[in-house]
Amino acid sequence: MPVVKFLNENKEIEVPEGANLRAEAEKAGIHLNCAISGVSDGVDQFVQSVSKYTHCRGFGLCGTCRVLVKKGMENTSPMSNREKAKFKWMPVPDPIPSLAFVGNEDEMRLACQTYVHGDIEVESQPPLNLFGENFFS
Repeated sequence: MPVVKFLNENKEIEVPEGANLRAEAEKAGIHLNCAISGVSDGVDQFVQSVSKYTHCRGFGLCGTCRVLVKKGMENTSPMSNREKAKFKWMPVPDPIPSLAFVGNEDEMRLACQTYVHGDIEVESQPPLNLFGENFFS
């Protein structure tokens, strides 16, 4: 069975072949959704509690379950049309996922649209860096 290593949580879980990354993380008690603004989930207790209810429940619409696949991208499903739409084509009404995608094009995925076919390493809730070296290039 494939192993998913969550770097920020320092946790490894075994998942069935072809399992949905978001669903398996939730089963293991790992909350992948970013806050309302999509920037981070560590702002305060109120924002953390509200963020649990302000996402699309895995339909690939909100972009808050974005993760960086640090190793093993070849062991995931290809990027879905919903991911392409959220990251590349539809920055309106919520530009945050599209902005987060800049500079992370080779690593960023939506956990709800990602299926695991082998061992991977994942960074959950990646920070939004508007001032990174790749942002204005």
